[in-house]
Amino acid sequence: MEALQFFIASVTAAGFGIAIAAFGCGIGQGMGLKAAVEGIARNPESSGKVTVTMLIGLAMIESLCIYALVVSLILIYAHPQAAAIAALFAH
Repeated sequence: MEALQFFIASVTAAGFGIAIAAFGCGIGQGMGLKAAVEGIARNPESSGKVTVTMLIGLAMIESLCIYALVVSLILIYAHPQAAAIAALFAH
């Protein structure tokens, strides 16, 4: 039963972790896009450089959310008591 409680805690932590990461990445990407659009509106000639820099920045922000997803999946599927949990569900 202790293995099941550990699994429930791992799934809950993974869920909260990915939710917080997605929220933070969404806010960060929105702020970055807002700043890029304002910069292009003030100086339309710089749109090429601003767009390239914005896309690189958005990719970096998105990679943080993907890292959080990887950590969440590790919490769910690669914890040390996976065999005990599988045995619980097998019965």
